[in-house]
Amino acid sequence: MLNRVILIGRLTRDPELKYIPSGTPVASFTLAVDRPFLNKEGEREADFIPIVVWRKQAENCANYLGKGSLVAVDGRMQVRTYEQDGQRRYITEVIADSVRFLDRKGEQSTRTANSGFEQYGTDAGADDDIPF
Repeated sequence: MLNRVILIGRLTRDPELKYIPSGTPVASFTLAVDRPFLNKEGEREADFIPIVVWRKQAENCANYLGKGSLVAVDGRMQVRTYEQDGQRRYITEVIADSVRFLDRKGEQSTRTANSGFEQYGTDAGADDDIPF
């Protein structure tokens, strides 16, 4: 059986860092991932996916990422349940094995449309010719 998730998207808010009673760090954030098609109004929609990161990677995310940061997340999907007011609630989230930072720290990211697909880049050197 296989449970593997790979996502590229932007953080919708700064990561929230907490420590469980044993002292292990855990960070959480929501990742906005664009859908690869346009809706009936010609607009791009996104899915908002909760991400959970543990240990040193959690601290790195909290220290170096912020709202709007572009990241690649590699992990697994997990569904948790809990009871609230007599009703069973479900939470689906991605437990990250690794988070790769795709923006350079301090660079302002921009989004531009290109043939109906979103393209991510930076303001620095945006007018340079691509050599390939």
